[in-house]
Amino acid sequence: MAEVMQFKAESKRLLNLMINSIYTNKEIFLRELISNASDAIDKYHYLSLTSNQLPKTNDYEIRISIDKENNTITISDNGIGMTKDELINSLGTIAKSGSLEFMEKLKENKDQVEEIDIIGQFGVGFYSAFMVASLIEVKTRSLLTNTGYLFKSTGEETFEISEIDKQTSGTDIILHLRKTDEEYDYERFLDQWTIKSLVKQYSDYVRYPINMQTTKSVLKDGSKDEYEEVIEDETLNSMTPIWKKNKNELEQSDYNEFYKQKYYDSNDPLFHILLNVEGKLEYTSLLYIPKQPPYNLYSEKYEKGLQLYCKGVFIMDKCKELLPDYLRFVKGLVDSSDLNLNISREMLQKSKVLKEISENIEKKIVNKLHGLMKDDYDKYLDFYKNYGLNIKFGIYEDYGLKKDLLKDLVLFETINSDSLISLKKYCEDMKEKQEFIYYVSAKTKEQVNAMPQMDLIKKQGYDVLVLKDDVDEFMINILMEYDGHKFKSINQGDLDLLDDEEKEKIEKLNEEKKPILEALKEALKDNVKDVVISKRLTDSAVCLVSSEGVSFEMEKVLASMPNSSEIKAERILEINANHELFKALEKVYLNSSIELKDYAKLLYNQALLIEGFELEDPVAFSKQMCDLMVKAIK
Repeated sequence: MAEVMQFKAESKRLLNLMINSIYTNKEIFLRELISNASDAIDKYHYLSLTSNQLPKTNDYEIRISIDKENNTITISDNGIGMTKDELINSLGTIAKSGSLEFMEKLKENKDQVEEIDIIGQFGVGFYSAFMVASLIEVKTRSLLTNTGYLFKSTGEETFEISEIDKQTSGTDIILHLRKTDEEYDYERFLDQWTIKSLVKQYSDYVRYPINMQTTKSVLKDGSKDEYEEVIEDETLNSMTPIWKKNKNELEQSDYNEFYKQKYYDSNDPLFHILLNVEGKLEYTSLLYIPKQPPYNLYSEKYEKGLQLYCKGVFIMDKCKELLPDYLRFVKGLVDSSDLNLNISREMLQKSKVLKEISENIEKKIVNKLHGLMKDDYDKYLDFYKNYGLNIKFGIYEDYGLKKDLLKDLVLFETINSDSLISLKKYCEDMKEKQEFIYYVSAKTKEQVNAMPQMDLIKKQGYDVLVLKDDVDEFMINILMEYDGHKFKSINQGDLDLLDDEEKEKIEKLNEEKKPILEALKEALKDNVKDVVISKRLTDSAVCLVSSEGVSFEMEKVLASMPNSSEIKAERILEINANHELFKALEKVYLNSSIELKDYAKLLYNQALLIEGFELEDPVAFSKQMCDLMVKAIK
């Protein structure tokens, strides 16, 4: 006779919460029940090893059975099973964890403790099945008794327990599925393809075989085109994940094939990293650098993160906490038993363990990149051409917190080199007495070589970093210096390339030519902060530079951002006092202050064009230039 029992009041409230709130995805029930079945087999296996009275076997399995006629799905195991008291304690009292209690007993007897992987440490996974089932029957017999029991419940007020005849130890969980309605299709769980897909997604690496009878269409014996349906036993999971296999058994091609199948990429990865960390913190991580970045890597819709497993059971697809943002392109997974999961295992709790794993993964990836740069520079160049921008962002973000970690990974095009070089290489090749690391923002080297600001740099033979990405100057400002050498823009501030005698000569010229310089400054008072005799020009007539602080490139980048504020670089017009144009301006100044204003504006607009700025009034500039040309011809 069945014994009817009441759920405790707090258990009823938690059960309702379990069914309606804790789990966000109904299909997760299968993962939970398979995990519980795996735990039950773990317990059997452990006890059989530590007791001579229990039968030993390696014929373990988890079996899934579908009965479309009766609208049921059954998950069975040949594990340790449950006694009547264990049924009441584990299933009749929610949040009573049989697995956790088993682990606590092992800890009490330390001499017998072996490492045993048990996932279900909350004791609530079983109740996720009520999301899809209107009635659940549990048939079980403990390995330690000869009596079987049946647990039945609709997940509402009560549950029943009665004795049954069960020949073998283990547990069968029979789910009577809810009727399909407008909100959810429960019948999908009676489809063998659906079950196979869910096992593959969530439980592929459970260590015991998950078997199910499946219907297949095969050629009839002796026929070339006539098929028949046969029912065969099929193992749905691969059991041993690649990251748990012996390295000596695997080739690079094995890792590549796993990557391509797992992450739907037709290309082999650039390289992979396998981490097996043991000790106080234990986890395994398999990481891949894709050969080509995903098309949407820099879009808002792109989700970074590593797949998360807990002892081979899939928990989460994109755990973003495991990767810093600048390594968002990394694919891979982490398998650990030390992570703190919430009650439904669907979300991570903030923990020191998670942070430690993340920091260790980051260091391993960066160390790998440093090693690649040293041992296989061509492959590193392949990496950098695709992901160099990410490294730059890594230096810039968090106010340069990681600049020392990453500064030797960044590469630059320069005017004197045919290939990308590092900051270390630049400093090694610096000219004698060169104090600064010079840089300029431009799209091409040809553009840089045409700049008037390059006049004196070329004569000195100094190399110049060509910054092509928007983030480059921001990154340079964060770095500030490298190996004791400060960075200096060739079109910002004083280049400080002249000797004392030459500097003194320029200072005298600025004083002598002060009247015309002041007149030019007055003519351009709405546009420039100052007009000075240049210390950097030798061949060119004029150039536009910015004072210290915001550079022209920063101004352009900030202006291109949505909702950007009007942040402008302070402009300084520099004139070459030795150029014929300046001598001509002096003549104009002596003859007509009005004409000088026109020439000043023309020079300023030309300097703007050289710097890549758009003119405020291109039509007025064109008219002014034509008018002055007509005057010159007359």
